[in-house]
Amino acid sequence: MRVLVVEDERRLAESLQWGLEAEGYAVDLAYDGLEGLHLAQEHPYQVIVLDIMLPKLNGYKVCEALRARGVATPILMLTAKNGEYDEAEALDTGADDFLSKPFSYVVLTARLRALTRRGRAGGGAGTLLEFGDIVLDPAKHEVRRAGQPVALSSKQFAVLECLLRHNGQVVTKQDILDQAWDVAYDGDPNIVEVYVSMLRRKLDTPFGRRTIATVRGIGYRLVDDE
Repeated sequence: MRVLVVEDERRLAESLQWGLEAEGYAVDLAYDGLEGLHLAQEHPYQVIVLDIMLPKLNGYKVCEALRARGVATPILMLTAKNGEYDEAEALDTGADDFLSKPFSYVVLTARLRALTRRGRAGGGAGTLLEFGDIVLDPAKHEVRRAGQPVALSSKQFAVLECLLRHNGQVVTKQDILDQAWDVAYDGDPNIVEVYVSMLRRKLDTPFGRRTIATVRGIGYRLVDDE
């Protein structure tokens, strides 16, 4: 799952990035409102963590601009302010939830899970994804096949989630990189092949199935071999 954190306090932003990546999120950072607005329009995020007091463009304006341009990604606003008027303004500009600083990291992650379960972004970002006997639960970070749990690393989970969200389509390596890696990744795109191979070993081989087919020169697509 890909998250954008727009926060000008660099230590806090980097701390959030470290914690969320440890839980399996791909995290991009922006340190001002204009950069955050640009990234939010250019990349497919499942949720945005948006500070209100930002340089160049405040969080209210960022949120308002995204909603005006049709970006429906769930937004959790962060603010050092208190009071019902700030909360009301956050919601009125299009935010889905808010959290006042200082906040508990446990509460933050719980709020993010709740937002993804609502499934506002991407036509159902928090709903179960299914293909044949494969069931992926984005909110619980769980995968089952034929009713049996399949243990995946956070990156393997992200690659599978991307494939399931594009069921019926050919998914390119770049599509997968855009969804499962952050914008700072500048390594070999063939890393995707490594993770697809891992998925096949964990998801297909033990069940005697073939689910992820290679489309030569393009990418991958899901197939039902039953």
